[in-house]
Amino acid sequence: MALQRFDPFQELRRHLLDAFGEKGDGASNLSSFSPAVNTRETDSAYLIALDLPGVEKDGITVDLKDNALSVSGERKFENEIKEDDYYRLESRYGRFERRFSLPDNADPEAIEAVFKNGVLTLTLPKAQSKNAKQIDVK
Repeated sequence: MALQRFDPFQELRRHLLDAFGEKGDGASNLSSFSPAVNTRETDSAYLIALDLPGVEKDGITVDLKDNALSVSGERKFENEIKEDDYYRLESRYGRFERRFSLPDNADPEAIEAVFKNGVLTLTLPKAQSKNAKQIDVK
């Protein structure tokens, strides 16, 4: 396994490029939409929450393939304000896909997806180890 140097500013640079709509080649990236993701772990499950404001439930696809969970869909452009030489568009629109590798102890058969109030919550229950056993200390 090769060692990689830790770069504490890598994530910050990516967010700044996204915020200013740059792809790195100077081209505008205003049409791309990448939902914010929050992940956490409880004793019994892994939870993934994706912020999907303006996305319809029927337009969301959740797939499991090769031990990877992918969420895709599209946030469609609805309201555009144009007045003479005035143009304003602050929200991002377009197709998106986020992919997550399943932890080794996740149970792929019991994954649940719930969409409520613009947030998609994926629950990945932890599988019970078949050879786990507590040993009494004497």
